[in-house]
Amino acid sequence: MTKILLIPGLGGPGPNHWQSRWEKSRPGCSYIAQSDWNIPDHHNWVNSLDTAVRACSTPPVLVAHSLGCAMLAHWASQASQGLCATIRGALMVAPGDVDSETHTAAEAKVFAPMPLSPLAFPTIVVASSNDPYVDLHRAQHFATAWGAELINIGACGHINANSRLGNWDQGWGFLDAFTGPASVTDATLSRA
Repeated sequence: MTKILLIPGLGGPGPNHWQSRWEKSRPGCSYIAQSDWNIPDHHNWVNSLDTAVRACSTPPVLVAHSLGCAMLAHWASQASQGLCATIRGALMVAPGDVDSETHTAAEAKVFAPMPLSPLAFPTIVVASSNDPYVDLHRAQHFATAWGAELINIGACGHINANSRLGNWDQGWGFLDAFTGPASVTDATLSRA
């Protein structure tokens, strides 16, 4: 079974967020540990992800949301190539624009600037056309810089509990690109 590490954003996911629903109902899903999801601490948050990845006995899939995407990008920019090679893939959902004066909470600025180096593992960025925390063009900019495919799911806000996605089965389907028997291909990445 593939281990799926859930990486919430600022404030954690809350009980109605699709990440919480996945953690309770989907096999292999678990949160990375964080001492406080309300007060971002760059060093501690990145180290907690590093610890969680190293604890995996099989290559994990990483599923980040919002500020969790910035944390994942920072981790990937400083982790060893060998450790990054153990990542099966990453789903980065609604990446918060930590560089924006209008889209970012002040406490999230600890993750600015957003790393823009190519990621060493297959990545899908999922964005919404009306996300209050990242403009769709910036989400595309992040995806291009990271070497990721961008999937625009339309007007779904911040793709969180307020978006009323329930279990967000569509998002779970995106993980097939990483958890299925085949490797990531153009065909699996192009379904939008």
